Amino acid sequence: MTCILLTGSSRGIGAAAKTQLEARGAKIVGQATSSTTVDTVPADFTDPGAPHDLWEAALARAGGKIDVLVNNAGLFDPNPLDRSDIEWLDAWEDTLRINLTAAAQLSRFAVRHWQERGVGGRIVHVASRAGHRGDSPAHWHYAAAKGGMLAMHKTIARQYASENILSFAITPGFTDTAMAGDYLESRGGPGLLADIPLGRVAQPEEIGKLIEFCALDAPPSMTGATLDANGASYVR
Repeated sequence: MTCILLTGSSRGIGAAAKTQLEARGAKIVGQATSSTTVDTVPADFTDPGAPHDLWEAALARAGGKIDVLVNNAGLFDPNPLDRSDIEWLDAWEDTLRINLTAAAQLSRFAVRHWQERGVGGRIVHVASRAGHRGDSPAHWHYAAAKGGMLAMHKTIARQYASENILSFAITPGFTDTAMAGDYLESRGGPGLLADIPLGRVAQPEEIGKLIEFCALDAPPSMTGATLDANGASYVR
C-alpha cells in the first residue's frame, strides 16, 4: 500500500485529492491547522517546529514509511502595500513559512527518509500560476513563495533523480475553492474570468486528478516537470 502524507487535506484541492487517492487504495495521513479526525494530524505551519512534529506523527501513523509527500498546504491572504511596516512584514513571514518553508522542511525530511531506507519516493508540490506570472499588488508574498517552491522542486528533481527520488509540481490558476472564491470576489467576481480563455476556473477535482497522477502514475522520466492547469490564462 502506498502511504502518502498530504498537507492541507481538509478542504478544497487537498480534500479532493484525498478522496481520489483513497479511491486508488492509498493510505493518506492528512494535515490541517486544526483537526479532530483520526486520519488528519493538526499542525500549524506558522510554528517552525510543526513540520518536524507532523513528519514524526505521520511516520508513526503510516507504520514507519512514507512513500509520497504532497506539499499542498497554502495561505493566500492579501497584504496591501499601505499596511504598517510590521503588519506587512508579519504577513510576508507567515505566507513564506506556510507556503514555502514548511514545504521545504517536509521535503528535507522525506528525502532523508528515503535515503536512509535506500528506496525512492515522490514529492508533489502544489504551487501556483503566480509562481510563473506573478500576482496582484497585494500578493507579492504569495507569488514569491510559489516561485520559490518551483525553484526548490527543480533542484530536488535534478539532485536526487539518480536515487529514484522524484519531484513533480502542479501550477493551478484560479480554482473553485473558498480561498480562490474570496479572491475572485475581491477582484471583481466574474469579470476576472475574461482573462481565462477556458471561461471558467478549475474545479478542485481537476487539480486532485493531477496530484493523483503525479503521486501514483507519472513515469520517472517526468521528474522535474511542472504541470500547468490554468485554463490557458498563462501558457509557456
